[in-house]
Amino acid sequence: MMKGLKRKKIVVFLDYDGTLSPIVDDPDRAFMSSEMREAVREVAKCFPTAIISGRSRDKVKEFVKLSNVHYAGSHGMDITMTPTSDNEVDGVSFQPAKKFLPAIQQIREVLEEEITRKIEGAMVEDNRFCVSVHFRHVHERDLENLKRKVETVLERYPDFHITLGKKVMEIRPTINWNKGHAMEYYLHTLGHTNVDDVVPLYIGDDRTDEDAFKVIQKRGQGIAILVSSIPKNTRASYSLKDPPQVLAFLLRLARWRKSSP
Repeated sequence: MMKGLKRKKIVVFLDYDGTLSPIVDDPDRAFMSSEMREAVREVAKCFPTAIISGRSRDKVKEFVKLSNVHYAGSHGMDITMTPTSDNEVDGVSFQPAKKFLPAIQQIREVLEEEITRKIEGAMVEDNRFCVSVHFRHVHERDLENLKRKVETVLERYPDFHITLGKKVMEIRPTINWNKGHAMEYYLHTLGHTNVDDVVPLYIGDDRTDEDAFKVIQKRGQGIAILVSSIPKNTRASYSLKDPPQVLAFLLRLARWRKSSP
């Protein structure tokens, strides 16, 4: 994979849930291991590194606890550039969906009232610029009712839409912005816009990561890696089975850079 890339500028992008941490029953307990944290720290010493997650940016920072990576939450709708020792960036932030915040909070409150209190096992998570409805613990007989209730709530908010993830429905503003746009924003802001010299490397496990894989495919240069234990339709060119394999890959990536001239 790395053949011919020694003179290229690699920029690393990582999803969080299912990539750096395992998928767990309780989203608030999706902790990454200390070994994974150290691996990401080492990679970030070698390459500009950003974590782009569907969770709120603050929650991801709380889980990761690293100061040498950039963070984007809400599927790239809440972006920050972490200041670095060499003044690479100066704390730039970008929130393309900021005007939707009041409506997002209204939706969250309504969903908590209509769903959390009425459908056993359902959980509503506030991810700042999107709202996640988790149904991992919802009985199969209640799933259709849950879907109907969410769709009924969304009828009052025409500027929002629903996307499906792993046992989760996510309510997001309908704007032309996704993880692929967030990746391009980072590349531009970091000054890595030369398609011939810059290689984005993106690792993710979810449908929303396909937007970033699509951008890499369109660029004609980059490395897209899907994390999945089963075959899937994907725009990624490579795959890793699970977070332990991601850990092994990141460690090898850092070692490869350190051993390169």
